[in-house]
Amino acid sequence: MSTVAAPSFDNTTDDPRVRAPLTSPGQDLASVTELVSGVVERPRPPLGWYVAFVVSSAWTGVFLLLAGYLIGTGVGVWGNNIPVAWAFDIANFVFWIGIGHAGTLISAILFLFRQKWRTSINRAAEAMTIFAVICAGLYPALHVGRVWVEYWLFPYPNQMSLWPNFRSPLLWDVVAVSTYATVSLLFWYLGMVPDLGTLRDRATGRVRKVLYGVFALGWRGSARQWHRYERAYLLLAALSTPLVLSVHSVVSCDFAVALLPGWHATIFPPYFVAGAIFSGFAMVVTLMVPARAYFGLKDLITIRHLENMNKFILATGCMVGYSYAVEVFCAWYSGNPYEWFALVNRALGPYAWCYWTMVLCNVVAPQLFWFKRWRTTPALMVLVAVLVNVGMWMERFVIIVVSLSRDFLPSSWGFYMPTWVDLGMFAGSFGLFFTLFLLFCRYLPMVAMAEVKSVLPHGGTVRSEDV
Repeated sequence: MSTVAAPSFDNTTDDPRVRAPLTSPGQDLASVTELVSGVVERPRPPLGWYVAFVVSSAWTGVFLLLAGYLIGTGVGVWGNNIPVAWAFDIANFVFWIGIGHAGTLISAILFLFRQKWRTSINRAAEAMTIFAVICAGLYPALHVGRVWVEYWLFPYPNQMSLWPNFRSPLLWDVVAVSTYATVSLLFWYLGMVPDLGTLRDRATGRVRKVLYGVFALGWRGSARQWHRYERAYLLLAALSTPLVLSVHSVVSCDFAVALLPGWHATIFPPYFVAGAIFSGFAMVVTLMVPARAYFGLKDLITIRHLENMNKFILATGCMVGYSYAVEVFCAWYSGNPYEWFALVNRALGPYAWCYWTMVLCNVVAPQLFWFKRWRTTPALMVLVAVLVNVGMWMERFVIIVVSLSRDFLPSSWGFYMPTWVDLGMFAGSFGLFFTLFLLFCRYLPMVAMAEVKSVLPHGGTVRSEDV
């Protein structure tokens, strides 16, 4: 097949007033294919990719070694105690589930609302969802201790006539997370099928041609295939949309159904969903800014895309700040001394530094996005996005650890400190996440080529307002 030489784009500036993406005559649909496929087909990735891959792979190895140590020794190697029976394990689980929410929202909800700007970032956001759910799923699997009998969690006929306790939050998590992971994986894979067909047709090596051919499922781009593909994509988008609300609502009910002060609150489901979208968009920005720079995709993933995501961060950050204020009001208005003490303990107790770090990162830092310079400068937006994710992890720590450490009876109070295993596995989970994302960037199309082309005007000329 004939190919078009990859266009030379000016990537020296991100200022949209100076540089308009892909606006020169003659830069047509083939340019999109060349730009995205070139990342996968180039003989060697940038040096930065190798450095990042070595570091993340090393931390992945640390996570696997510590997981083996935990399974062989027991969960006592963590710092969990009584009364803090949940700590880093569940805090990290809720954190990673939240990270995965932006991918489904960008892919499904914005697709249903026909937001064309999503097409350049949805593929990477969907991949991030899958990898975050993998990291999240490891923690509930490990925190039960006896991982070799985890199949007991699944409802299946057995000779002992045993069935799982459907009132258990642990089972709710299994159902919610497995459903979310399955639908998100199908949605991500289905969206890649046309692009995998493109990579198959362009492949020069036999191994690549066979692998891309197998996963392309015989895609030829016929009218019948496009018709069925679009119907299936729409159905999966409609199925994924309620999952954005339901999954983290179920996770929040792990806490809300308990009677513990600081947990027993009806605001938790919307509060958790807003926080999940908040942290998820922050992680997308954190990943996409360096990815577009290192792989030369500034003409497809533009400042406009990043600015739109920053607006989402600002909006959901205001929702999270409002939720914090509602928590204070509910604790005061309820007249419940235990609820009020739990709130005061968060702000003034031994973990006060966690609480005020959470407020600073989640409420104050996102307000910088009211200023256009902060929304459109890559270094500044990454700084805010990192602070948001630090704050959102602190929020999970405050909700879980601080609430458990001070309950109804002073005689049962305790204090939690993470062990080196806790810290090592937390850092290792980031290593696993970044390793998977780096492999995705190297071997799969980071941008949905077919979707970007579908929103272009007839004739194929790319305009900044189209992508």
